[in-house]
Amino acid sequence: MPFNPFKRKKEQKPPATPQASTPATNTDTREKPQEASKLTFHAQLAHGSPTAKLEAFTNLKELYKSIANAFGIPMEEILFCTLNTHKCDMERLIGGQIGLEDFIFAHVKGERKDCRVVKSMASLGLTITDNGNCYPFVKRIKVSEVFEEI
Repeated sequence: MPFNPFKRKKEQKPPATPQASTPATNTDTREKPQEASKLTFHAQLAHGSPTAKLEAFTNLKELYKSIANAFGIPMEEILFCTLNTHKCDMERLIGGQIGLEDFIFAHVKGERKDCRVVKSMASLGLTITDNGNCYPFVKRIKVSEVFEEI
């Protein structure tokens, strides 16, 4: 019989061994769980800056720290952050939830202005809130009150 290089020899299968004593391993690459993708958010300073990518924060304090590191500013300089607008829109302050498509704008301290106020009405007309990093700021100035004129 002539030699045929394309003809296969019958393969012998090794005898089956019990695998009960060895732990099951996941060798199929399709079944391996994929690593969780990191959430990335984009941020800028409200007065203008290059865009930075922020990752790995779970609360406002960590967000402020990420922004401070990304832009090389002290964390205490950040007053508050707004979503999707660089304007001081107090209706868009960062709160409990940030969407995947949201763009973060960090508002930082500006020039300090000192003024003297004489209280002539029942209230000053200010709403003061905390930025989540233990720093209070004026959120609203009520119309027809003392601070509206300043």
